[in-house]
Amino acid sequence: MNFLLDMKTVFVLLMIGHLFTVILISAYRRQHAKDSTVNTFFGAKLAQALAWLLVALRGQIPDYLSVSAGNTLLFLGEALETAALLKLQGAFNQKIKRIYIILSAVNFAAFHAVFLLYNVEYIRIAVASFGTAAYIIIPVWLMIRRRDSSLLNVMVGYLYLLVFISLIGRGILALRPGSSMGLFTPDLFQTLTFVSIYLVMILGNTGFVLLSKEQADRELLRVASYDDLTGTLNRRTFILRSRQCLADYARKKAPVSLLLFDIDHFKTINDTYGHSAGDMVLELLASRIQEQLGAGDLFGRYGGDEFAVLMPGADETASGRTAERIREVVSSVTLPDIPLTFTISGGLVTVVPDQRTQLELLYTLTDNALYSVKKSGRNGVQRSRLQLDSG
Repeated sequence: MNFLLDMKTVFVLLMIGHLFTVILISAYRRQHAKDSTVNTFFGAKLAQALAWLLVALRGQIPDYLSVSAGNTLLFLGEALETAALLKLQGAFNQKIKRIYIILSAVNFAAFHAVFLLYNVEYIRIAVASFGTAAYIIIPVWLMIRRRDSSLLNVMVGYLYLLVFISLIGRGILALRPGSSMGLFTPDLFQTLTFVSIYLVMILGNTGFVLLSKEQADRELLRVASYDDLTGTLNRRTFILRSRQCLADYARKKAPVSLLLFDIDHFKTINDTYGHSAGDMVLELLASRIQEQLGAGDLFGRYGGDEFAVLMPGADETASGRTAERIREVVSSVTLPDIPLTFTISGGLVTVVPDQRTQLELLYTLTDNALYSVKKSGRNGVQRSRLQLDSG
Protein backbone atom coordinates (compact mmCIF):
# COMPACT_ATOMS: atom_id res chain seq x y z
CA MET A 1 0.00 0.00 0.00
CA ASN A 2 1.38 3.40 -0.97
CA PHE A 3 1.25 5.90 1.90
CA LEU A 4 3.18 8.64 0.09
CA LEU A 5 1.39 11.94 -0.39
CA ASP A 6 1.76 14.64 -2.97
CA MET A 7 3.37 17.43 -0.97
CA LYS A 8 1.82 20.26 -2.96
CA THR A 9 -1.59 18.80 -2.07
CA VAL A 10 -0.57 18.73 1.61
CA PHE A 11 0.56 22.36 1.48
CA VAL A 12 -2.67 23.43 -0.19
CA LEU A 13 -4.68 21.58 2.48
CA LEU A 14 -2.68 23.33 5.20
CA MET A 15 -3.30 26.69 3.53
CA ILE A 16 -7.04 25.97 3.23
CA GLY A 17 -7.26 24.87 6.87
CA HIS A 18 -5.66 28.09 8.09
CA LEU A 19 -7.72 30.13 5.62
CA PHE A 20 -10.98 28.69 6.98
CA THR A 21 -9.81 29.62 10.48
CA VAL A 22 -9.08 33.16 9.27
CA ILE A 23 -12.59 33.43 7.78
CA LEU A 24 -14.27 32.20 10.97
CA ILE A 25 -12.19 34.47 13.20
CA SER A 26 -12.96 37.40 10.88
CA ALA A 27 -16.65 36.88 11.56
CA TYR A 28 -16.00 36.66 15.30
CA ARG A 29 -13.80 39.78 15.28
CA ARG A 30 -16.65 41.94 13.97
CA GLN A 31 -18.10 41.94 17.50
CA HIS A 32 -14.80 41.55 19.41
CA ALA A 33 -12.51 43.95 17.58
CA LYS A 34 -10.72 45.00 20.78
CA ASP A 35 -9.87 41.47 21.93
CA SER A 36 -6.07 41.45 21.57
CA THR A 37 -5.83 37.68 22.11
CA VAL A 38 -8.21 36.94 19.23
CA ASN A 39 -6.48 39.53 17.04
CA THR A 40 -3.09 37.94 17.75
CA PHE A 41 -4.38 34.48 16.86
CA PHE A 42 -6.02 35.91 13.72
CA GLY A 43 -2.64 37.34 12.69
CA ALA A 44 -1.01 33.95 13.31
CA LYS A 45 -3.48 32.07 11.11
CA LEU A 46 -3.24 34.69 8.35
CA ALA A 47 0.57 34.47 8.33
CA GLN A 48 0.47 30.66 8.30
CA ALA A 49 -2.08 30.55 5.46
CA LEU A 50 0.09 32.87 3.33
CA ALA A 51 3.21 30.88 4.25
CA TRP A 52 1.81 27.54 3.10
CA LEU A 53 0.51 29.13 -0.09
CA LEU A 54 4.02 30.34 -0.91
CA VAL A 55 5.51 26.93 -0.09
CA ALA A 56 2.91 25.21 -2.30
CA LEU A 57 4.00 27.45 -5.19
CA ARG A 58 7.64 26.39 -4.88
CA GLY A 59 9.13 25.83 -8.32
CA GLN A 60 6.65 28.24 -9.87
CA ILE A 61 7.86 31.34 -8.03
CA PRO A 62 11.40 32.40 -7.03
CA ASP A 63 12.98 30.71 -3.98
CA TYR A 64 13.24 34.01 -2.13
CA LEU A 65 9.44 33.96 -2.03
CA SER A 66 8.67 30.27 -1.53
CA VAL A 67 11.59 29.56 0.84
CA SER A 68 12.67 32.85 2.40
CA ALA A 69 9.34 34.66 2.68
CA GLY A 70 7.46 31.42 3.31
CA ASN A 71 9.58 30.38 6.28
CA THR A 72 9.66 33.92 7.64
CA LEU A 73 5.86 33.89 7.69
CA LEU A 74 5.86 30.44 9.34
CA PHE A 75 8.14 31.73 12.11
CA LEU A 76 5.96 34.82 12.49
CA GLY A 77 2.79 32.71 12.59
CA GLU A 78 4.19 30.39 15.26
CA ALA A 79 5.37 33.36 17.33
CA LEU A 80 1.93 34.96 17.19
CA GLU A 81 0.14 31.67 17.93
CA THR A 82 2.21 30.98 21.03
CA ALA A 83 1.77 34.63 22.08
CA ALA A 84 -2.01 34.14 21.85
CA LEU A 85 -1.74 30.99 23.99
CA LEU A 86 0.30 32.91 26.57
CA LYS A 87 -2.28 35.71 26.59
CA LEU A 88 -4.94 33.12 27.39
CA GLN A 89 -2.78 32.06 30.35
CA GLY A 90 -2.40 35.70 31.45
CA ALA A 91 1.36 35.29 31.09
CA PHE A 92 2.24 37.49 28.10
CA ASN A 93 4.00 40.26 30.03
CA GLN A 94 6.69 42.65 28.80
CA LYS A 95 9.50 40.24 29.73
CA ILE A 96 7.93 37.39 27.73
CA LYS A 97 7.23 39.77 24.86
CA ARG A 98 10.92 40.76 24.72
CA ILE A 99 11.94 37.09 24.77
CA TYR A 100 9.74 36.34 21.77
CA ILE A 101 10.95 39.37 19.84
CA ILE A 102 14.58 38.31 20.41
CA LEU A 103 13.78 34.67 19.60
CA SER A 104 12.06 35.68 16.35
CA ALA A 105 15.01 37.88 15.37
CA VAL A 106 17.41 34.98 16.03
CA ASN A 107 15.25 32.56 14.01
CA PHE A 108 14.97 34.99 11.08
CA ALA A 109 18.72 35.66 11.11
CA ALA A 110 19.73 31.99 11.45
CA PHE A 111 17.44 30.74 8.70
CA HIS A 112 18.41 33.46 6.24
CA ALA A 113 22.11 33.02 7.03
CA VAL A 114 21.74 29.38 5.96
CA PHE A 115 19.62 30.36 2.96
CA LEU A 116 22.16 32.92 1.74
CA LEU A 117 25.46 31.28 2.72
CA TYR A 118 24.91 27.52 2.72
CA ASN A 119 21.62 26.83 1.00
CA VAL A 120 21.18 23.12 1.72
CA GLU A 121 17.61 21.93 2.33
CA TYR A 122 18.22 19.52 5.21
CA ILE A 123 20.04 22.27 7.16
CA ARG A 124 17.15 24.65 6.54
CA ILE A 125 14.77 21.98 7.84
CA ALA A 126 16.88 21.54 10.99
CA VAL A 127 17.02 25.30 11.67
CA ALA A 128 13.28 25.67 11.07
CA SER A 129 12.50 22.68 13.32
CA PHE A 130 14.66 23.88 16.23
CA GLY A 131 13.44 27.47 15.86
CA THR A 132 9.77 26.47 15.85
CA ALA A 133 10.31 24.18 18.85
CA ALA A 134 11.84 27.09 20.80
CA TYR A 135 8.56 29.04 20.54
CA ILE A 136 6.64 26.25 22.25
CA ILE A 137 8.80 25.83 25.38
CA ILE A 138 7.28 28.59 27.56
CA PRO A 139 3.56 27.86 26.94
CA VAL A 140 4.17 24.12 27.41
CA TRP A 141 5.92 24.74 30.73
CA LEU A 142 3.16 27.04 31.99
CA MET A 143 0.30 24.78 30.93
CA ILE A 144 1.79 21.69 32.55
CA ARG A 145 3.48 23.13 35.65
CA ARG A 146 1.11 25.84 36.89
CA ARG A 147 -0.81 24.72 39.96
CA ASP A 148 -4.01 26.43 38.86
CA SER A 149 -3.98 24.86 35.38
CA SER A 150 -7.22 23.14 34.42
CA LEU A 151 -7.31 19.58 33.08
CA LEU A 152 -7.86 21.00 29.59
CA ASN A 153 -4.81 23.24 29.96
CA VAL A 154 -2.66 20.33 31.07
CA MET A 155 -3.86 18.08 28.23
CA VAL A 156 -3.21 20.76 25.60
CA GLY A 157 0.18 21.36 27.23
CA TYR A 158 1.14 17.69 26.89
CA LEU A 159 -0.01 17.63 23.27
CA TYR A 160 2.20 20.62 22.56
CA LEU A 161 5.00 18.81 24.39
CA LEU A 162 4.66 15.96 21.89
CA VAL A 163 4.87 18.55 19.10
CA PHE A 164 8.02 19.97 20.72
CA ILE A 165 9.62 16.52 20.95
CA SER A 166 8.73 15.68 17.33
CA LEU A 167 10.21 18.98 16.11
CA ILE A 168 13.46 18.39 18.01
CA GLY A 169 13.57 14.83 16.67
CA ARG A 170 12.96 16.06 13.13
CA GLY A 171 15.77 18.58 13.46
CA ILE A 172 18.19 15.96 14.77
CA LEU A 173 17.27 13.49 12.01
CA ALA A 174 17.76 16.22 9.40
CA LEU A 175 21.34 16.70 10.60
CA ARG A 176 22.26 13.01 10.75
CA PRO A 177 25.21 11.98 8.51
CA GLY A 178 24.14 11.28 4.97
CA SER A 179 20.75 12.93 5.44
CA SER A 180 18.88 13.76 2.26
CA MET A 181 15.70 14.97 3.97
CA GLY A 182 13.72 17.47 1.96
CA LEU A 183 10.23 18.79 1.65
CA PHE A 184 9.82 17.21 -1.77
CA THR A 185 11.81 14.03 -1.18
CA PRO A 186 9.20 11.26 -1.44
CA ASP A 187 9.60 8.83 1.43
CA LEU A 188 7.49 7.56 4.32
CA PHE A 189 9.23 9.82 6.85
CA GLN A 190 8.29 12.83 4.76
CA THR A 191 4.65 11.72 4.69
CA LEU A 192 4.54 11.18 8.47
CA THR A 193 6.18 14.58 8.99
CA PHE A 194 3.50 16.43 7.10
CA VAL A 195 0.67 14.41 8.56
CA SER A 196 2.01 15.58 11.94
CA ILE A 197 2.15 19.19 10.69
CA TYR A 198 -1.50 18.88 9.68
CA LEU A 199 -2.35 17.54 13.12
CA VAL A 200 -0.43 20.44 14.68
CA MET A 201 -2.67 22.83 12.76
CA ILE A 202 -5.76 21.07 14.11
CA LEU A 203 -4.31 21.11 17.64
CA GLY A 204 -3.50 24.82 17.41
CA ASN A 205 -6.93 25.79 16.14
CA THR A 206 -8.99 23.46 18.34
CA GLY A 207 -6.83 24.03 21.41
CA PHE A 208 -7.14 27.80 21.12
CA VAL A 209 -10.93 27.64 20.69
CA LEU A 210 -11.38 25.29 23.66
CA LEU A 211 -9.04 27.28 25.91
CA SER A 212 -10.80 30.51 24.91
CA LYS A 213 -14.15 28.93 25.74
CA GLU A 214 -12.83 27.77 29.10
CA GLN A 215 -11.51 31.27 29.86
CA ALA A 216 -14.88 32.79 28.89
CA ASP A 217 -16.68 30.30 31.15
CA ARG A 218 -14.40 31.22 34.05
CA GLU A 219 -15.05 34.91 33.48
CA LEU A 220 -18.80 34.35 33.33
CA LEU A 221 -18.61 32.37 36.57
CA ARG A 222 -16.60 35.18 38.20
CA VAL A 223 -19.08 37.82 37.05
CA ALA A 224 -22.01 35.70 38.22
CA SER A 225 -20.42 34.92 41.60
CA TYR A 226 -18.68 38.08 42.78
CA ASP A 227 -19.71 41.62 43.58
CA ASP A 228 -18.24 44.02 41.00
CA LEU A 229 -17.48 46.81 43.45
CA THR A 230 -15.98 44.98 46.43
CA GLY A 231 -14.76 41.71 44.94
CA THR A 232 -16.62 39.77 47.63
CA LEU A 233 -19.09 36.99 46.92
CA ASN A 234 -22.46 38.29 45.84
CA ARG A 235 -25.53 37.43 47.90
CA ARG A 236 -26.69 34.50 45.79
CA THR A 237 -23.28 32.80 45.72
CA PHE A 238 -22.66 33.46 49.41
CA ILE A 239 -25.98 31.82 50.31
CA LEU A 240 -25.37 28.79 48.07
CA ARG A 241 -21.85 28.19 49.39
CA SER A 242 -22.91 28.81 52.98
CA ARG A 243 -25.70 26.25 52.75
CA GLN A 244 -23.26 23.70 51.39
CA CYS A 245 -20.81 24.55 54.16
CA LEU A 246 -23.49 24.06 56.83
CA ALA A 247 -24.33 20.65 55.35
CA ASP A 248 -20.65 19.66 55.30
CA TYR A 249 -20.07 20.73 58.91
CA ALA A 250 -23.26 19.02 60.03
CA ARG A 251 -21.67 15.77 58.90
CA LYS A 252 -18.42 16.69 60.66
CA LYS A 253 -20.31 17.83 63.79
CA ALA A 254 -18.00 20.86 63.89
CA PRO A 255 -18.86 24.50 64.70
CA VAL A 256 -19.68 27.21 62.17
CA SER A 257 -19.97 30.93 62.93
CA LEU A 258 -21.84 33.64 61.02
CA LEU A 259 -21.02 37.34 61.37
CA LEU A 260 -23.40 39.90 59.87
CA PHE A 261 -22.47 43.59 59.92
CA ASP A 262 -23.09 46.91 58.25
CA ILE A 263 -21.43 50.33 58.29
CA ASP A 264 -22.68 52.83 60.85
CA HIS A 265 -24.22 55.99 59.39
CA PHE A 266 -23.44 54.88 55.84
CA LYS A 267 -26.32 56.93 54.42
CA THR A 268 -24.85 60.02 56.04
CA ILE A 269 -21.49 59.27 54.42
CA ASN A 270 -23.16 59.06 51.00
CA ASP A 271 -25.22 62.21 51.57
CA THR A 272 -22.29 64.24 52.89
CA TYR A 273 -19.40 63.15 50.69
CA GLY A 274 -21.17 61.66 47.67
CA HIS A 275 -21.72 58.14 46.41
CA SER A 276 -18.18 57.92 45.03
CA ALA A 277 -16.87 58.30 48.59
CA GLY A 278 -19.35 55.66 49.71
CA ASP A 279 -18.08 53.29 47.05
CA MET A 280 -14.50 53.94 48.18
CA VAL A 281 -15.50 53.07 51.74
CA LEU A 282 -17.04 49.77 50.61
CA GLU A 283 -14.02 48.85 48.47
CA LEU A 284 -11.49 49.74 51.14
CA LEU A 285 -13.38 47.98 53.92
CA ALA A 286 -13.81 44.81 51.89
CA SER A 287 -10.11 44.77 51.06
CA ARG A 288 -8.99 45.30 54.67
CA ILE A 289 -11.48 42.80 56.09
CA GLN A 290 -10.47 40.14 53.56
CA GLU A 291 -6.95 40.31 55.01
CA GLN A 292 -8.29 39.29 58.43
CA LEU A 293 -10.05 36.15 57.21
CA GLY A 294 -8.88 32.59 56.89
CA ALA A 295 -8.53 30.72 53.59
CA GLY A 296 -11.76 28.77 54.14
CA ASP A 297 -13.90 31.71 55.32
CA LEU A 298 -16.70 32.98 53.07
CA PHE A 299 -17.08 36.76 52.71
CA GLY A 300 -20.10 38.13 50.90
CA ARG A 301 -22.00 41.34 50.29
CA TYR A 302 -25.66 40.94 51.13
CA GLY A 303 -26.59 44.29 49.65
CA GLY A 304 -25.88 47.99 50.16
CA ASP A 305 -23.46 48.25 53.07
CA GLU A 306 -24.43 44.92 54.65
CA PHE A 307 -21.85 42.13 54.62
CA ALA A 308 -21.65 38.60 56.00
CA VAL A 309 -18.76 36.34 56.96
CA LEU A 310 -19.18 32.60 57.43
CA MET A 311 -16.36 31.04 59.42
CA PRO A 312 -16.31 27.22 59.08
CA GLY A 313 -14.70 25.50 62.07
CA ALA A 314 -14.66 28.66 64.21
CA ASP A 315 -16.06 28.22 67.73
CA GLU A 316 -17.29 31.06 69.94
CA THR A 317 -13.81 32.03 71.07
CA ALA A 318 -12.23 32.04 67.61
CA SER A 319 -15.18 33.78 65.93
CA GLY A 320 -15.29 36.39 68.70
CA ARG A 321 -11.62 37.20 68.16
CA THR A 322 -12.12 37.49 64.39
CA ALA A 323 -15.18 39.73 64.79
CA GLU A 324 -13.34 42.03 67.20
CA ARG A 325 -10.30 42.14 64.92
CA ILE A 326 -12.53 43.15 62.00
CA ARG A 327 -14.20 45.86 64.09
CA GLU A 328 -10.83 47.30 65.12
CA VAL A 329 -9.43 47.21 61.59
CA VAL A 330 -12.48 49.04 60.25
CA SER A 331 -12.13 51.73 62.93
CA SER A 332 -8.56 52.40 61.81
CA VAL A 333 -9.35 52.80 58.10
CA THR A 334 -9.12 56.29 56.64
CA LEU A 335 -9.80 57.65 53.16
CA PRO A 336 -7.23 59.80 51.36
CA ASP A 337 -8.17 63.50 51.27
CA ILE A 338 -11.44 62.91 53.14
CA PRO A 339 -11.62 63.58 56.91
CA LEU A 340 -13.73 60.53 57.55
CA THR A 341 -13.64 57.60 59.95
CA PHE A 342 -16.28 54.93 60.28
CA THR A 343 -17.37 52.00 62.38
CA ILE A 344 -19.46 48.88 62.01
CA SER A 345 -22.21 47.19 63.98
CA GLY A 346 -22.59 43.44 63.81
CA GLY A 347 -24.32 40.32 65.03
CA LEU A 348 -22.57 37.00 65.59
CA VAL A 349 -23.81 33.46 66.10
CA THR A 350 -22.01 30.13 66.49
CA VAL A 351 -23.65 26.74 66.05
CA VAL A 352 -22.75 23.12 65.60
CA PRO A 353 -25.16 22.54 62.72
CA ASP A 354 -27.26 19.50 62.05
CA GLN A 355 -29.27 18.56 58.98
CA ARG A 356 -32.12 20.86 60.10
CA THR A 357 -29.99 23.98 60.54
CA GLN A 358 -31.09 26.72 58.14
CA LEU A 359 -28.95 29.66 57.03
CA GLU A 360 -32.04 31.86 57.09
CA LEU A 361 -32.45 31.27 60.84
CA LEU A 362 -28.80 32.15 61.49
CA TYR A 363 -29.24 35.30 59.40
CA THR A 364 -32.29 36.31 61.43
CA LEU A 365 -30.44 35.77 64.71
CA THR A 366 -27.44 37.85 63.62
CA ASP A 367 -29.69 40.52 62.09
CA ASN A 368 -31.56 40.91 65.39
CA ALA A 369 -28.27 41.12 67.29
CA LEU A 370 -26.98 43.72 64.82
CA TYR A 371 -29.98 45.98 65.42
CA SER A 372 -29.58 45.60 69.17
CA VAL A 373 -26.09 47.04 68.75
CA LYS A 374 -27.52 49.91 66.68
CA LYS A 375 -29.99 50.73 69.47
CA SER A 376 -27.30 50.63 72.14
CA GLY A 377 -24.91 53.07 70.45
CA ARG A 378 -23.33 51.26 67.46
CA ASN A 379 -19.64 50.34 66.94
CA GLY A 380 -19.81 46.85 68.39
CA VAL A 381 -20.60 43.19 67.84
CA GLN A 382 -23.24 41.33 69.84
CA ARG A 383 -23.47 37.57 70.05
CA SER A 384 -26.73 35.71 69.62
CA ARG A 385 -27.34 32.10 70.52
CA LEU A 386 -29.48 29.48 68.89
CA GLN A 387 -32.13 28.14 71.26
CA LEU A 388 -32.30 24.36 70.87
CA ASP A 389 -35.57 22.49 71.19
CA SER A 390 -35.70 20.70 74.53
CA GLY A 391 -37.82 17.92 73.07
